[in-house]
Amino acid sequence: MKTNYDEIIPCGVLFNLKEVEEMKIIKVDMAKKLISKGEIEFVKIGNKIHLSRSVLVEYLNNNTFFTTD
Repeated sequence: MKTNYDEIIPCGVLFNLKEVEEMKIIKVDMAKKLISKGEIEFVKIGNKIHLSRSVLVEYLNNNTFFTTD
């Protein structure tokens, strides 16, 4: 069964890193590591870093693995 992250993640365009962590998707430290490695795209508004909803969905889809029993 494939998880539909598009249905799970709340509506919105951009989420700051604290909001992403509160949604229990990625912790702030991990998000910063992914950003510094260039693995995820981000938007900087002022001094705050934001991730788009579509980037979160794409990251989760690309990093979800299924096992067969």
